[in-house]
Amino acid sequence: MPELSDVITALDSLWPRERAEAWDAVGPVCGDPSAPVERVLFAVDPVQAVADEAVALGAGLLVTHHPLYLRGTTSVAADTFKGRVVHTLIREGVALYVAHTNADRADPGVSDALAAALGLRVTGPLVPDPADPAGRRGLGRLCELERPVALREFAALAAARLPATAQGVRVAGDPDRPVRTVAVCGGSGDSLFAEVRAAGVDAYLTADLRHHPVSEAREHAPLALLDAAHWATESPWCAQAAAQLDAVSARAGWHLRTHVSRLVTDPWTTHHTAPRASEGAPN
Repeated sequence: MPELSDVITALDSLWPRERAEAWDAVGPVCGDPSAPVERVLFAVDPVQAVADEAVALGAGLLVTHHPLYLRGTTSVAADTFKGRVVHTLIREGVALYVAHTNADRADPGVSDALAAALGLRVTGPLVPDPADPAGRRGLGRLCELERPVALREFAALAAARLPATAQGVRVAGDPDRPVRTVAVCGGSGDSLFAEVRAAGVDAYLTADLRHHPVSEAREHAPLALLDAAHWATESPWCAQAAAQLDAVSARAGWHLRTHVSRLVTDPWTTHHTAPRASEGAPN
């Protein structure tokens, strides 16, 4: 059974901390480096329900994609939800490790897992990492479908293959537009519209798309846009990450047991659409 420090070394080799954005907060958050680790739980969000799941599972380590403390803090008092998470984990002997933007730009990374969930063939990164001579690392992925499909069909496929959320998949564009080439970016991706346009793809699937950036992007080019829930676009990474750690464990003879959280931690819970004009508004 490895010690936490051994597992952290392995995680750092998969997602080197120096490849994270300067503003990010990645790596270990809490945990005794000398503590033994037998079970590892992977999840997107370090919220209380996930911390409780890790405790119930008997995990010695919780690995999340999103940071618990993205900005500095002066207190981990348990009268805040983040403080309660820290107290729960430390009291129950569960370490917390974060792989965020360093996992986004990894090979394979978050967007590779998103592309795989959609059945897309990755042809390269959307924004290549200049430090990678092989040209495989970077933000987002450029992909191809096996055959052209109408935008409405691709949107339906995305809604069916991504984890179900209240939001589902929103679409901007002609539903009958043929789609063969697609850019994807797990998480918030409206800062990459210029790169997407330069790539010349038919459609772009990401999350957290806002009114003004989408409106302007649609005026620039007839690019089809698909907006899925943030959590849903990053959730596929958890299984990919667990498989990567499984491979490390097998080579090292650790016999780690990895688990993927099935909790839906997307914060939106319901979705209501406006009635069609012919149906009229409710009385």
